[in-house]
Amino acid sequence: MDATTCIRTKRDSRAYTAVPVPEESLQSILQAGRMAGSSKNTQPCRYVVLRDAKRKEEVAACGQFATPMLAAPLAIAIVLAPGGGAFDAGRAAQNMMLAAWEQGITSCPVAMHDRDCAARELGLPGDHAVAMVIAFGYPESEASRHRNVPRTPLAELVHQERW
Repeated sequence: MDATTCIRTKRDSRAYTAVPVPEESLQSILQAGRMAGSSKNTQPCRYVVLRDAKRKEEVAACGQFATPMLAAPLAIAIVLAPGGGAFDAGRAAQNMMLAAWEQGITSCPVAMHDRDCAARELGLPGDHAVAMVIAFGYPESEASRHRNVPRTPLAELVHQERW
């Protein structure tokens, strides 16, 4: 799949099959995160892979809308080292989600509203913070990826020179 098609067709999904994500796909997803650009090339993102159902449940309890993690066979926490920012984490997350989608694996980012709880559950060093967790899995159905919400037309979003 070319990059434009991947970007155009990727949608978040909250419903997954129980089929595990193969190790080769996991490594490809992690590599895509590693290759994301970062501010001043500081490379502040670290990753915690979550497959165990109980561990995902414990981490999901740190977010208010984190139930997609419970249904997904795989979740990856994006952790920021000191000096890392949300923009760095966002770039890594988008790379990872697109790399997954290229392989037919859908995803859904979830916020950790109680960051102290998430840091504790993941055993993070005191100066590291969870930016987000991404649930990954094969989509339960095509319908689970779309929810029939159309994208806003480009003409309504773009202004030239001034608003």
